[in-house]
Amino acid sequence: MHIQSVFLFDLDGTLVDSVYQHVLAWMEALDSEGIELSVWRIHRKIGMSGGLFTDQLLRETGLEITPELLARLRARHAEAYRRSGSSIKPLPGACELLATLTEGGIPWAIATSGRMETAKPNLDALGVDPAKIPVVTRDMVRFAKPDPDLFLSAAEKLGVPIENAVVVGDSIWDMLASRRCRALGVGLLSGGYGQDELERSGAVRVYEDPKDLLKHLDEVGGRR
Repeated sequence: MHIQSVFLFDLDGTLVDSVYQHVLAWMEALDSEGIELSVWRIHRKIGMSGGLFTDQLLRETGLEITPELLARLRARHAEAYRRSGSSIKPLPGACELLATLTEGGIPWAIATSGRMETAKPNLDALGVDPAKIPVVTRDMVRFAKPDPDLFLSAAEKLGVPIENAVVVGDSIWDMLASRRCRALGVGLLSGGYGQDELERSGAVRVYEDPKDLLKHLDEVGGRR
């Protein structure tokens, strides 16, 4: 019996070219609080949960990260990111990939560590309507990546066991989360992580970007 795969997509760096806008927005937020953190260190945190972000920030700066400080950082990041909305574009092949899945009757959903306030410009860039396509954001689950809650919730919305899901993401946090919930992890290089990092975190296949994945869709169970 053929078991149809479903696809669960991360958003930033996976479907939309927005990782560096997030990095610069976090840089602006941190600068506003007088917190010095190199750009490359910020980049390594994109896609993880707010709690893990805070823990790593504490380790790397030695500062006391209070709930009030974290709330201000989140608000300033969201505001700075919104201002970059016009520069956010779908990654090559992203819209075509989603259209191909839809035309082939293959269900898909989006699961992002971002909250809806920052996810909305990305969804708009893709032409994705959350009223028609399942979208799970950080504010809908208890824990974000590398915990698997986002992907488990997305699979539940599609009405399928998580073991039937192909998780597509650009970061080690996506791959670790997919591994923890027993989904098949597929990595993309379009968010800045290297192939070896993604594979060590659980990716069974790694492609350049959505366009490259579309060319090899049959390799990961994307049969019509």
